[in-house]
Amino acid sequence: LTGRRVLVTGAGGSIGSELCRQIARIGPSLLVGVDSGETALYDIEQDLRDRFPALAFHPEVANIQNARRMVEIFSRHQPSIVFHAAAYKHVPMMEAHMFEALENNILGTRLLAKIAAQKGVETFVLVSSDKAVRPTNVMGATKRVAELVCLAAGGSGSRTQFLAVRFGNVLGSNGSVI
Repeated sequence: LTGRRVLVTGAGGSIGSELCRQIARIGPSLLVGVDSGETALYDIEQDLRDRFPALAFHPEVANIQNARRMVEIFSRHQPSIVFHAAAYKHVPMMEAHMFEALENNILGTRLLAKIAAQKGVETFVLVSSDKAVRPTNVMGATKRVAELVCLAAGGSGSRTQFLAVRFGNVLGSNGSVI
């Protein structure tokens, strides 16, 4: 990641913000944080400015489902590596709002994967969930389909390498037991 142009979706979330902090330590040439929540994005921007004053950090308030905006962000910043951590993740909430889970977790991932391949991103990392293993709920099912979207994108002749990592419960994250 040193000297690379990196984009993180869900940059204001518990996983996305920690990814930003860890990436900042490694010294990217540019770090772009994308989040639809402006307060969370503002908070990580302030944290990074305090901890890493020399870091070129560009916060982008945007919804990953907005194709025009995502193309604009990818075109302007030309990331070589994308960490896609933007997702709806709270199981009970997604049971009650399944269409939003589908639109964000599946269709948003599909859109980002398509744009990443079109824009020549080298590596695209999907942050998935342990709930994607034999899913028993809407959220887990949407994350499993998002993994399959990335698998298909990587097998479609794209030069972009698509990866997925599954996280379990993250200590101290939003909604964790602690």
